[in-house]
Amino acid sequence: MINSPIQKKYFQNQTIYIKRDDLLSKEFSGNKARKFAYFLNHDFPKVKQIVSYGSNQSNAMYSLSVLAKLKAWKFEYYVTHIPDYLEQNPHGNYKYALENGMQLIVEDEKPLKKRVENKEVLFIEEGGREAYAEYGLQKLVQEIEAWQKEQGFEFINIFLPAGTGTTALYLQKNSKNKVYTVPCVGDEIYLKEQFKMLEDNEVFYPRIIRPSKKRHFGKLYRESYNIWLKLQANMGIEFDLLYDAHGWLTLLENPHIFEKPVLYIHQGGLIGNESMLARYKRKYDENI
Repeated sequence: MINSPIQKKYFQNQTIYIKRDDLLSKEFSGNKARKFAYFLNHDFPKVKQIVSYGSNQSNAMYSLSVLAKLKAWKFEYYVTHIPDYLEQNPHGNYKYALENGMQLIVEDEKPLKKRVENKEVLFIEEGGREAYAEYGLQKLVQEIEAWQKEQGFEFINIFLPAGTGTTALYLQKNSKNKVYTVPCVGDEIYLKEQFKMLEDNEVFYPRIIRPSKKRHFGKLYRESYNIWLKLQANMGIEFDLLYDAHGWLTLLENPHIFEKPVLYIHQGGLIGNESMLARYKRKYDENI
């Protein structure tokens, strides 16, 4: 894994630094590359298969399919349902994970670790919510702090949107800087529950910012699309429509975070934009 660049940008009268983890590599990038770095960089001679679960357009699903392909492992992924439209018109993470050899299994209940206790099976929790993720995120902290020293910044504020919150948690646990995050999948209570599955000590929890508006995960919002367009036009950077749009809207609502230099973590997930843009087009019937 190479060190991703940090770019200085300006947006809505604010100076913002962007950690471009979306540029780590073509196929294995973003926060999933950090989360799964331990599995990529270590040998598992007994493992022959990965088992995981989650949504049918999950970024983690695609990244695990890449990991399995690189390691020559089988990959079983469990979902509760597949929309008819997606099954008939494969696209996005779903399409590319299938092309990488993923075996998709539709079941009402998610698989439990105890169900797949087998030395030949590597079980990965939804979204990569694993203690092993700390390995790759410690490397991310080292990169950030080396850059910070070069810039002469004593302290910075780090911001990123959260799904399971694993990335934000381990950034905060290993960094002297403040880490801010916004829940995208559930609310603050849900996010703290995710943290607690990995870390009991709340001293290590990042600061959770409550958005001014509740946005349901995966639902389409006009303001989310608008901010995504503005970011791309002003910065020349494509962000993720599912997490980043919500993240940027929340960050810009909280000017106190800009009291120190702000580093925004670009966590990749851009393949998912293919399916999100298609949904926006179908909903609004516009030339998106």
